[in-house]
Amino acid sequence: MVLTSLPAPFSDPDWIFEVKFDGFRSLCYVAEGNVRLVSRRGHTYKSFRSLCESIASNVSAEDAILDGEVVCLDDRGCSQFNTLVYRKAESCFYAFDLLWLNGEDLRECPLIERKRELQKIIPKHPTSRVLHVEHIEE
Repeated sequence: MVLTSLPAPFSDPDWIFEVKFDGFRSLCYVAEGNVRLVSRRGHTYKSFRSLCESIASNVSAEDAILDGEVVCLDDRGCSQFNTLVYRKAESCFYAFDLLWLNGEDLRECPLIERKRELQKIIPKHPTSRVLHVEHIEE
């Protein structure tokens, strides 16, 4: 989805909400130990080779498609777009959705279930470059 501005804050008990990170939106394709990061316009990001290697060694799946954001974080954990654009720091991948897992298309499953499955395949250690986007209900 493309980011949209609304005149007032939105709240609904049937929705979940996530922090918006300032980075490059990307689909992450994991297949047989290889990873490709692809933009929403279909461009393969080739300058994130070490990030792809880190994702490949840390995501627990034979094949998967994760939806997320490539970001650079400062010391407080805030995304810094200029740092990412100019490659001034190590990037990481914040995953917020899991679309495919080990041969199964998950897009018809409820988002909350996909997020639970996503948590199972992403490492929990704080030094990982693959991170899970937490959500807030309602």
